[in-house]
Amino acid sequence: MKQINVEIWSDVACPWCYIGKRRFESALAQFEQRDQVKIVWRSFELAPDAPKTTEETLNEMLSKKYGMSLQQASDANKQVTALAAAEGLDYHFEKVHYANTFDAHRLIHLAAEYNLQDAMKERLLKAYFTDGLAIGDLDTLVQLGVEVGVDAERARATLASDAFAAAVRADEQRATEFGISGVPFFAFDEKYGVSGAQPTEVFSEVLARTWAEARPQLISVKSAPDAGVCNDDTCAI
Repeated sequence: MKQINVEIWSDVACPWCYIGKRRFESALAQFEQRDQVKIVWRSFELAPDAPKTTEETLNEMLSKKYGMSLQQASDANKQVTALAAAEGLDYHFEKVHYANTFDAHRLIHLAAEYNLQDAMKERLLKAYFTDGLAIGDLDTLVQLGVEVGVDAERARATLASDAFAAAVRADEQRATEFGISGVPFFAFDEKYGVSGAQPTEVFSEVLARTWAEARPQLISVKSAPDAGVCNDDTCAI
């Protein structure tokens, strides 16, 4: 059976990644062949040096990182909050616990073994942007895993070890090889790349194009009008 493979690089601490996820999902819901689309979430860390936990607010981090005032950081977040709301998302930047996302990505890889990768990705995004949970905290991650169906003991053992660390690094290396420097980034059948939280219609167009080009098609050439053709109804033997 023909299938489209969509790889999505994103970070669970990326507000545009959550918005992009919703817009892509809207396009997928309208796509007639949606059951033949396989989605794989790929790891990407926007701030690999971030601490696992910190008392620093998101606005303070943004102010320091981008050289803007706290008010400017707050205003920027308000604009993103409004855009997220248009996609049905409820952002609360004032509750965000700025944190390292490496372990969260490892948990997503573990969830894939339970066929729960998308559910785990969704729960982590909601935990960060809506619930204000500390996604760098081991106990929090274990609880989030349990909520979507991951075994608690397996989740705790995984996060207490270096399991799936190589898988996260492999995703990031693959991103480097593709020239991906920002997220979200959507790769369709390793042929088309869509960067950013594009409008739903852009994803719809790329899905349709990828499907059409991956499907074998024969082009009829002009032939003699009296050429014999045999089909089930007219060709008795």
